Amino acid sequence: MSFGPEAFRGRLVAAVKTDLKNLRESIARLMADKSYQPLDHVEMSRKLGLNQNQRVHLRKTLREMEHAGEIARIRKNRYVLPDEADLVTGTLAIHPSGFAFLNTGNADRKDVFVAAENTGTAMNGDRVVVRITRGADHPSRKNYASAEGRVIRILDRAKTTIVGTLKQSPRFFCVVPDDPRLIHNVYVQVPPEAPSARNARPGDKVVVQLAEWESRHTNPEGEIIEVLGRSGAPGIDIISIIRNYNLPTEFPKAVMDEAENIPPTVEPRSMSGREDLRDKFITTIDPDDAKDFDDAIDVEQIGGKGWRLGVHIADVAAYVTPGSALDREARRRGNSVYLPDRVIPMLPERLSNGVCSLKPDVDRLTHSAFIEFDSDGTVTSTRFARTIIRSAKRLTYKEAYAILQAPPRDRLGEALHTSWRLASLLRRKRFAHGSLDLDFPEVKVRLDAQGRPIALERIENDESHQLIEEFMLAANEAVARELKNRAIPTIYRVHEDPDPEKLAEYRQLILSYNYKVGDLTQRREIQKLLAAIKGKPEEPALKVGLLKSLKRARYLPQPLGHYGLAKTNYLHFTSPIRRYADLIAHRSLAGVKQTRLSGMDMASLATLSQHISDTERNAAEAEMEAVKMKKLEFFERQLTERNPQVFRAIIMDVKNFGLVIELPDALLTGLIHVSSLQDDFYQFDAAQRRLIARRSRKRYSIGDQLEVLVARVDRFKRQIDFALADNVGRRPARGQKHR
Repeated sequence: MSFGPEAFRGRLVAAVKTDLKNLRESIARLMADKSYQPLDHVEMSRKLGLNQNQRVHLRKTLREMEHAGEIARIRKNRYVLPDEADLVTGTLAIHPSGFAFLNTGNADRKDVFVAAENTGTAMNGDRVVVRITRGADHPSRKNYASAEGRVIRILDRAKTTIVGTLKQSPRFFCVVPDDPRLIHNVYVQVPPEAPSARNARPGDKVVVQLAEWESRHTNPEGEIIEVLGRSGAPGIDIISIIRNYNLPTEFPKAVMDEAENIPPTVEPRSMSGREDLRDKFITTIDPDDAKDFDDAIDVEQIGGKGWRLGVHIADVAAYVTPGSALDREARRRGNSVYLPDRVIPMLPERLSNGVCSLKPDVDRLTHSAFIEFDSDGTVTSTRFARTIIRSAKRLTYKEAYAILQAPPRDRLGEALHTSWRLASLLRRKRFAHGSLDLDFPEVKVRLDAQGRPIALERIENDESHQLIEEFMLAANEAVARELKNRAIPTIYRVHEDPDPEKLAEYRQLILSYNYKVGDLTQRREIQKLLAAIKGKPEEPALKVGLLKSLKRARYLPQPLGHYGLAKTNYLHFTSPIRRYADLIAHRSLAGVKQTRLSGMDMASLATLSQHISDTERNAAEAEMEAVKMKKLEFFERQLTERNPQVFRAIIMDVKNFGLVIELPDALLTGLIHVSSLQDDFYQFDAAQRRLIARRSRKRYSIGDQLEVLVARVDRFKRQIDFALADNVGRRPARGQKHR
């Protein structure tokens, strides 16, 4: 139905006056009208008939909508719908080479390419507005398929400080950022003005406060505000990562005071109204070095055919109430961060390693999910309760695995074998329903007392890990299904369907490895591919390629399902000690009135979902970088000590400049440069992707296994070069030292 401008204005004014919460919708309707001309906030307030108090709310709403990319600000601070001006808002991801991609965060829109010369003064991670310069005439313009653009406005700086190494030239001092995606050196004055940084010397790791950067034609400038220590000194790399990712290292006093007021043991009054499970044989299974045990299990066979699974999760919500200092800090952090030499917890140690940790032989408050399965592994009933448990045994994954590899000899062995029979059934059933096997082994970096890496330990996803994984997945799914069916607001874990174009690009990569593959938009084709590459040398590379083709899992207040797990309903419930999303799920399940206590309406849940998705990504990047840096240090020390260890390697790709290899025992990628192959002259066969020796006709192809040792480490570029063990005199047995 169409109506004139005056009638349209009248309806908008009425809607705004009725409920200012609808202002966002009113603005969108105003801009979508065919008669709309770009307005600034004053003109818009008149158009909507707002009074003085309401205009303040309008300005705030316009800022929020601009930041979210729902509207765009053009010349003279007037507002339009982004598509009308070929504008798009998102987060800029800059490549070390200088070019960038704009991630809109919208599943229906493609990333926008931004050439290096069009990034302006934007830095990696900044939230920016980009004007589409090419591809805007595409038939599906909203998708911006193959579009290019240039940054026209920076809405938010991702970082106001950077971490780097102080360098000196004959004419000036600068700081070279540790992050290779920050491609400009930052000019600084030495000695710096900040008293805490006046002893800065070239070669120091420093923190720089960035000044306003207005022109791409000049380098950014800043002020040294902290000296971390000498570059390369023990532990400075981890401290640098902590500062670079703005990870909190201390809890505010109000938080610590609240934590200190929590009793270290469960008080009798806390048990009131709880189901007592202390007589049940309940166990925990965690990594060797874990200190926070937030999940425990027990399994019973019922009727000789089915099972009753109990998943008991630390009841953090009993101690962290909405709106408290503990709650505000946990929300701000979003999650715990696990670095090679320390944990930066979401909650103070008094809770995370104390009263909330499900240690053996002590009473602990829990929130339990009871799930019954029939003989086929189908859920027949679920029940949830606030409980109290006393864990009978704390097992490490290694201990649990050893028990599962031997016949059961005692109550613990019987319990674990019963648990595995159910878990293995659930696992088979999950993959039969389309779940993707995207698990990767993990490598832990073992450190000495000074924080120096001394060993790399590969950890496989064996039966002990799979047992716990299946039970946690079952509990997470059961809670998600319950909250969805009861229409209780909460935060879901969402993994949306992949973009068909990215899967088509990935298919070309698969074909280049000579695998036959069909339409990858069909889940079964991906499962067939994963089965075909399992155990093959190229499996890691192709799995990584697949992950890059899929969307990133995130948190949302809508239950959109989980593609990778093939689950319609899914959230995070099982780790409230280390994830704030799980704490929200606990409160939702328990019926805590979050709306009244902490403003948790749907809009707030959406904002919180984005926040904890961001903190999760920040933590994951920090963790990966820290592990990578310690691996680099491990190999660098071998060079320094002139005692490199021989590692087995697999050729992952062949380039004209050398062999791209992976060390399976270190989960590390490196390069054997063609110039280091000194036994012959090698030519590149592009069609077969191999190197062929001119005289001997020796060949190096994808999948070949080699033995290598480290030749060069570049910490700044995060690169390692290797050499064939043969080429340095002998071929030692695996595990021997090359002297």
